[in-house]
Amino acid sequence: MQIDVRELTKLYDKKSGLLPTSFKVNKGEFIAVVGHNGAGKSTLLKILGSWILPDSGQVFIDNIDLKDRSSFIKLVGFVPENPDLFDFFSVEYNLKLFAGLFRVPSLRIQEILKEFDLLPFRKKRVQVLSKGLKQRVSIGRSLLADPPVILLDEPTAGLDFEMTNEVYRLLKSIHNKGKTIIFTSHRPEEIRTLASRILVLHQGSLVFDGPTEEYFSSKAYKDLYI
Repeated sequence: MQIDVRELTKLYDKKSGLLPTSFKVNKGEFIAVVGHNGAGKSTLLKILGSWILPDSGQVFIDNIDLKDRSSFIKLVGFVPENPDLFDFFSVEYNLKLFAGLFRVPSLRIQEILKEFDLLPFRKKRVQVLSKGLKQRVSIGRSLLADPPVILLDEPTAGLDFEMTNEVYRLLKSIHNKGKTIIFTSHRPEEIRTLASRILVLHQGSLVFDGPTEEYFSSKAYKDLYI
């Protein structure tokens, strides 16, 4: 077991957020978190990514407690739905900034630029890039410290067919290197293509946890899409 989520709770008011949620994740799993808007998907990922703190509950990754944030954040790469990059800086300088935070050697920056086909854009300011390229930079940045767990919130939102397939290729490649990936999605075809396990959140509660094949014949799927 790599991730252990115990009674995790985060309420923004009495009607929205994440109700007590528990599940476990083994190393190397590829998990989709699905549900209607406001179901708690992004909240869950933000807690796992140490972007926000829960009201209660516990999370352990490789036996490191979420409360030990300086150690915990090194275990997780988080890619938000809207890339939070510094638009006026170059691609390379964006990577340098975050490499500095994690004390990553400069050689790692060059590896990421090459791995994600970003060398031709290294001196380009982020603001002139397409959304697809920005997403590529954001995913590359999340891998700078080589974390074992990658979290992605709606990784193909707003992307065209070609760039969506490029993101799929990147994520499959990352997963094949042994990373654990958890992502949110509204797209059934994306879930079928990528995930081997589905978590369904409904009004803040976990209502389904099972393999992809079982999910698409479940009541949870019918309630969401039919």
